[in-house]
Amino acid sequence: MRFLATTCLAAVCTLSAAAQATAPMNRNSALLPYPKPHTVSQTDDYFGTKVADPYRWMEDVDSADTKAWIEAENKVTEAYFKPLQPLKDSLHSRMMALVNFERYSAPTRYGSRYVYSHNTGLQNQSVVFWTDGLNGEPHVLIDPNTLSKDGTVALAGMSVTDDGRLAAFQIAEAGSDWQHIIVRDVATGKDLPDTIKWVKFGGAAWLKDGSGFYYTHYDAPKEGAALKAISSSPKIYFHKLGTKQGEDKFVFERADDPEIFLGAGVTDDGRYLILYQAKGTSPNNELAFLDLTNPGAKIEKVFDKPDASYSVIGNNGTRFWLNTTLNAPNGKLIEVDLNQPAREHWKTVVPESKSKLDGASLVHRTLIAEYLTDAHTEVRLFSEDGKPMQTLQLPGVGTAGGFGGKREDDETFYGFTNFTTPGVVYRLDMKTLKSQPYRTPKLNFNPDEFETTEVFVPSKDGTKVPMFLTSKKGLKRDGQNPTLLYGYGGFDVSLTPAFSSARIAWLERGGIYAQASLRGGGEYGEAWHEAGMKLNKQNVFDDFIACAEYLIREKYTSTPKLAIQGGSNGGLLIGAVLTQRPELFGAANAQVGVMDMLRFDKFTVGFGWKQDYGSPSENEAEFHAIYKYSPLHNLKPGTKYPATLITTADHDDRVFPAHSFKFAAQMQADQAGPAPVLIRIETRAGHGAGMPLSKQLDMTADTFAFLLHELHADTQ
Repeated sequence: MRFLATTCLAAVCTLSAAAQATAPMNRNSALLPYPKPHTVSQTDDYFGTKVADPYRWMEDVDSADTKAWIEAENKVTEAYFKPLQPLKDSLHSRMMALVNFERYSAPTRYGSRYVYSHNTGLQNQSVVFWTDGLNGEPHVLIDPNTLSKDGTVALAGMSVTDDGRLAAFQIAEAGSDWQHIIVRDVATGKDLPDTIKWVKFGGAAWLKDGSGFYYTHYDAPKEGAALKAISSSPKIYFHKLGTKQGEDKFVFERADDPEIFLGAGVTDDGRYLILYQAKGTSPNNELAFLDLTNPGAKIEKVFDKPDASYSVIGNNGTRFWLNTTLNAPNGKLIEVDLNQPAREHWKTVVPESKSKLDGASLVHRTLIAEYLTDAHTEVRLFSEDGKPMQTLQLPGVGTAGGFGGKREDDETFYGFTNFTTPGVVYRLDMKTLKSQPYRTPKLNFNPDEFETTEVFVPSKDGTKVPMFLTSKKGLKRDGQNPTLLYGYGGFDVSLTPAFSSARIAWLERGGIYAQASLRGGGEYGEAWHEAGMKLNKQNVFDDFIACAEYLIREKYTSTPKLAIQGGSNGGLLIGAVLTQRPELFGAANAQVGVMDMLRFDKFTVGFGWKQDYGSPSENEAEFHAIYKYSPLHNLKPGTKYPATLITTADHDDRVFPAHSFKFAAQMQADQAGPAPVLIRIETRAGHGAGMPLSKQLDMTADTFAFLLHELHADTQ
């Protein structure tokens, strides 16, 4: 789960920057014509606690009442933004200029062909190309911009045969998690008749000879329920090219537990099918293997206990290398021989480190291990038997990723980025172990004008929380800098340095961007993750609040100048801290958030999040912990909340939009202060993946205009 008069309905304020720091603005939200939605007498009983749900009817997002409420909310939001049009236009124009540069992904080799994506600058979706040889003439493999007029049909994934002859594309419409697979002949660009529907959370795993592929399939939902119905009980099927989907061969399921997610992969040598199984979003999983060279072979459950994470990184026949957290919360590399799969025969190749092992690959018989050290990347190389070879010299403090390839390849590619460096692609020669830039973007701003520092903030219980601060050089710490504090804190997701063109526009206006690596994430391994899970979830909010207090205490900013932002699980974060410390922040942006924590498991794949959040209806202790922070249930009438912009999308089938609808309605009803509470509902968009560039820029321009205006920083 990883994202975008006044009453003033008058012109943009023209107070000087100095005067804005102290002068009140006419932003009395009492004058905003919020709709007054009706309420129902819905009450639920959780272990003897009666909980009202007056806006339950909003869960029917297609009802006439809900549509009427959305229309009324849109009018309020449009009226608020109308006088901000000059500011929005200025932001939008600058962001368009900043993002208008060529962007490349790292190439991947299939036989003699290389495949990569490229964006000329302002294309809604990046185009996928292929070349014969690394420096061959580029040919378009697929251009997602041609799939729809508005750019809302996106390429959600791609799998290419070992010889580079065929490509299977996962296509998603309007940001939905639902996908369908099409198959294309790479050389001719023509599509085969094969089409696979109702695919989610998994792509095509090709056989070595390209005659067919394995995929994860879900039962088709009832008509009209695709964006709401629970998606459970996945199954693995095999599709033979040239046949209809109805003829596909069933391979595997977990009928014992419909909440287990499944994935399929085929080893580089084509010998084994690997079946990945995980309960919900738990990082722990099981692995089963099928020998594809033996027609009579049965599926072998080699890793049959979900007691740790197990990720295959490569093999040599029956000899497998895996990344695991078994007895190693920070991760380690082990070797397992399928001829002797019992645990007493497992060998530790690279022991656990003080830094988190964030990923690994096997290229040119070399183990490439990506570590996180205080939330930034360090890359170490080892021989197959675990002997240290060298630490890769990266361009600076940032995030490196990629390092794909096969065991026999003599090259690999990786990308490097940080807060002021767009993705640079490097080629690593595995024979000499030397890196050279392969694709370097031409910038339209001067990165030397900015600087990033990392600080460590003591949380409520003394835990040190890393936070990156990026701003213009020579920043004055006078408490007057508009500051955007971003966080996530969940699902083992690590927030590391990354580039955003839009954020440069924020920095150029004198703003600070602060990114906090909270507990619940994966920055320091599984122990860090578990410290922000289930009964420990309050630690995440305490960490974020501590970071906000640090920024104020150290005079980077002050409450009237401090904005907070987060999306998805980060939207939950924003909702929770808003209700716990409403006086601490000047403005907030909660994006596609999980706001009704008592009903998150009732829609689409929400049941999977119980592994991180706990179950509000099945476990009494977890209910009480969740109820204490659930954003919707901790809003209080008569409270002065900061200016808040809630953003969601009509096609979000990851976090059901009713979460944001109910939260917005309740917060508007409870707001006792002068600050506006608005909801912005994007159309033909989902949880964020695949959103066209035009929509991204529109949403970000609105968001930054809102935050700058409410922080009294809109004329800087």
